[in-house]
Amino acid sequence: MPSDTVIPAVAAAPAPPAPPGPIRAFWRAFRENRGAVLGLVIVSIIFFVAIFANWLAPYNPLEQFRGSETLPPFWAEGSDPKFILGTDAVGRDMLSRLMYGARVSLFIGLSVMVVSMVVGVALGLVSAFFGGLLDVMIIRVMDLIMAIPSLVLAILIIAIIGPNLTNTIVAVTIVGLPRYVRLVRASALSELTKDYVTAAKVSGVGKFRLMTVTVLPNCLAPLIVQAALGMSDAILEAAGLGFLGLGAQPPTPEWGSMLADTRDLMLSHPWVMAFPGIAILITVLAINLLGDGLRDALDPRLRRS
Repeated sequence: MPSDTVIPAVAAAPAPPAPPGPIRAFWRAFRENRGAVLGLVIVSIIFFVAIFANWLAPYNPLEQFRGSETLPPFWAEGSDPKFILGTDAVGRDMLSRLMYGARVSLFIGLSVMVVSMVVGVALGLVSAFFGGLLDVMIIRVMDLIMAIPSLVLAILIIAIIGPNLTNTIVAVTIVGLPRYVRLVRASALSELTKDYVTAAKVSGVGKFRLMTVTVLPNCLAPLIVQAALGMSDAILEAAGLGFLGLGAQPPTPEWGSMLADTRDLMLSHPWVMAFPGIAILITVLAINLLGDGLRDALDPRLRRS
């Protein structure tokens, strides 16, 4: 046989691509939902306007311009180019009040969401881990709160503690608390039956560490979705209280109280009442779209489908 026979080299098979990380996989699933992406864009714009209202708003929201009351928006006859969206009944610029109103409404929504989540997580974990009489007491109190219509209960609480911005946050937080408590309790009870929790108990992990480090991270996905949707509910509840005169008090530029201030102008100057209502509608709709996208992206079953 000839000694110079060349054996062809076999090309190595290409390595399979590495699976995407959890953040990249989440974003890939999230961006497939166009409604959720649109909601994220709108919510980001509203947050930007709320944060930088001091620089974006053309006027002070409390400044009154004498002789310029109830001016129409720029596209209507009789408008003033200085006031793009017109003025209200006492001559305050509507655009400036809407921008500052975004700050107040988002502050209420975020405050309610954070407080409800912290208290709800604590009560839900305590209820799931300790059980017994403590579990029954917590759940019965949550059932009692849920048995009363949310707006009626919020009005009752405000009637007891008084109407102002801080008390509005307290009332709306109490109304929305049962959702977080029941969600965390149900998720924690489901996790407690799994093998990794049993292994952690056998290895001697303390109960507090077991609750906060072992179980709680696995309950975050539904909790994040509930937080997003709960924020929109909080904004609606606060706007309803403001419309009834039980929320943020005038002259605070809160969207609900702006609706209440312009009830008498509904027929004669409808734009004055329309703009705060549209702002509430767009904000709540965008947050709900964002929450639906988060739910779909964080749920592996929905992600695979």
